[in-house]
Amino acid sequence: MNIDQNYILNLAKEILEIPSPSGYTKEIVARIKQEAERFNLPCEVTKKGNLIITMDGQTDYTLGLSVHVDTLGAMVRSISANGDIKFTTIGGPLWPTLDGEYCSIMTRQGKTYTGTFLSSSPSVHVYKDAKSKERNPENMYVRIDEVIKNKEDVLNLGIEVGNFVFIDPKTTITESGFIKSRFLDDKINVASIFGLIKALKEENIQPKQTLKFIISTYEEVGHGASYIPSLDEMIAVDMGCIGDDLTCTEYDVSICPKDSSGPYDYELTNNLISIAKDQKLNHAIDIYPFYGSDVSAAIRGGNDIKGALMGPGVHASHGMERTHVDAVKATIELLYYYVK
Repeated sequence: MNIDQNYILNLAKEILEIPSPSGYTKEIVARIKQEAERFNLPCEVTKKGNLIITMDGQTDYTLGLSVHVDTLGAMVRSISANGDIKFTTIGGPLWPTLDGEYCSIMTRQGKTYTGTFLSSSPSVHVYKDAKSKERNPENMYVRIDEVIKNKEDVLNLGIEVGNFVFIDPKTTITESGFIKSRFLDDKINVASIFGLIKALKEENIQPKQTLKFIISTYEEVGHGASYIPSLDEMIAVDMGCIGDDLTCTEYDVSICPKDSSGPYDYELTNNLISIAKDQKLNHAIDIYPFYGSDVSAAIRGGNDIKGALMGPGVHASHGMERTHVDAVKATIELLYYYVK
């Protein structure tokens, strides 16, 4: 198969830089819809905001391929008397990695202001506990890059409780093929499925199954694909875990038989493993100890489906994440041989 690496990486970089924490995804969904229409694929946006893209297959048997476009983020929780922004996190970021990170705050009028996440003991020259203080929302704040002397100054900017705070993804693609950025979980796989779509279109291949690409918008808070169209099978294409007791690397596609939501469908998982072995793809089979997927949400939502989970190995999840283009290619190849 022909995988257009430049197309995938360019699309990934573009969408990684579009802010889309859970609850604020209209802008990125519109961009993904535009990409689907480029390939003449019909789309619909659900009331919840999920995007459903359809590719007709040789049969009515329907496979859902789910990726999520929502990311971690934060929201203004309160404004202190001196004008510091206290925040609540959206999803589960690694709080220590936020210390010193650039961000922007968007008002309800659409104006944005830049800022920085900081510990409440931000200077080693002043605070005894600057190094040891626990990094969490109670001990951190956002410093705004405006002349601020008190709470009233902040309110006069239009900043108020409930405003979204977007974290700078710091996306970098290296010459050695590494993709490092916040929110590879799961925007790298939005790019992956379009790499698959492009390959199928260019090779004039009609998939065996009718494909429904589900771009979910609330996965990071647990209910992304709880509502889905009628499907027979569903594969969540999400990040693979790397770490203790796991075999996956940044160069593999990971196949997960079980995560903390329970086991995935035995036959569907076996099929994916068999294809990975037959095609000699770099792959790993791992149990994820602290994980749930869009398939987990769909099953909890009462949908009668077979479900599986797979995706490229991503290091340092929910922090400064990194994967390699080889893992992305292996993911696309596994999907290609499954639907071809």
